[in-house]
Amino acid sequence: MKDVFEDVQGRPDAREIALDAAGVKGLAHPFKLDTGPSGLQPVLARLAMSCALPASVKGTHMSRFIEAAGALEAPLSPSSMVLLARDVQKRLAADKVSVEAGFTFVLPREAPATKARGFVDYRGAFACVLSARATRITSRVEVPVTSLCPCSKAISDYGAHNQRGIITIEVVHDGSVALEELVTLAESSGSSPVYSILKRPDERLVTMRAYETPMFVEDMVRAVAVRLRDDRRVTSANVSAVNDESIHNHQAFAELRF
Repeated sequence: MKDVFEDVQGRPDAREIALDAAGVKGLAHPFKLDTGPSGLQPVLARLAMSCALPASVKGTHMSRFIEAAGALEAPLSPSSMVLLARDVQKRLAADKVSVEAGFTFVLPREAPATKARGFVDYRGAFACVLSARATRITSRVEVPVTSLCPCSKAISDYGAHNQRGIITIEVVHDGSVALEELVTLAESSGSSPVYSILKRPDERLVTMRAYETPMFVEDMVRAVAVRLRDDRRVTSANVSAVNDESIHNHQAFAELRF
C-alpha cells in the first residue's frame, strides 16, 4: 500500500470546460428542524450540495460535502443553511456553492369545534446559493388544503363539489421567514385547512366553512401573492396551486412568479 495517495480529483483537466455544479445529491442526514413557534423536531433530510468547478480542475472532493453536513451543529433553518454553504465553500475553496435540504415535517393542529389534537404533515425545503456577489436564501413548503368550487356553488340548487389541493410556496427572503408562517399563509388561502382528526361537530363546521369560502385555484394563488407582495422580507416568490378534481379526471392548476 502506498504511503501517500495521489489526489486524482486535483489533476489538471486539458478540456478547458468549467462546470456550473458538481457535488452530491440524495444524501440522507438527520437534523433537528426549526419550524418556528412550534420549536424543534427531528427530521431526516435529503441533501443536495454542489460547487462550481473551474475548467482547470478535473473533479471536486465529494467527501468534503458529507463532512460539512456532519459538522453542522445548528438546527436546520434558513440561517443554518448559510452556515453550511459557507463551510462547504471553505472546505472546497470554491467560488460558488449551492446547498439544499428537503424534508417532511409535522405541525400540531386542533379540530375547529372539539379541539381534538392531531398532526398534519407537510413537505418543506431550505436552500442557499452562496457566491462572492450574493447570498440567496430560499424556503419552500407544500401545504394540503380543501377548496370548494365557486362555479359549482353558483349553479347548483344545493351543495357544491370540493377537492383536495396542494398550495406550494417558494420564497427568496432575508432568512427570517419561518416555515410555520408559510404553512399558515397557505392554509388561510384555501376554502379550509385539512385536519388529521375530525369529530362530527368538526366535520360539520369544516364543510360549512368551505361552502362559505369557495375558491378556484386562481383565487388561492392570488390570495397568497397579495400577502407575500406586502412582506418586505420577501425578495421574490413562486406560488402554485394544484387541485385533484373530484368530478373531473384531471387536475386544475394556477401559478404565479414575481
